Amino acid sequence: MRIRFSRFYKREDGAVTVDWVVLTAAVVGLMAGGYYMMRQGATDLADGTTTFMQSWTF
Repeated sequence: MRIRFSRFYKREDGAVTVDWVVLTAAVVGLMAGGYYMMRQGATDLADGTTTFMQSWTF
């Protein structure tokens, strides 16, 4: 059992996959956080633009 664990511990076959999974999760998390932070500001800007344009008379 100890030899098997030693071999498993030294292998690096899946290390690149784990790195990519962690990196991808971090990018998705940052994008979700950015969307959440910008959502309210974009909605407020659109509402303000709508209000301004509705006040025009021709």
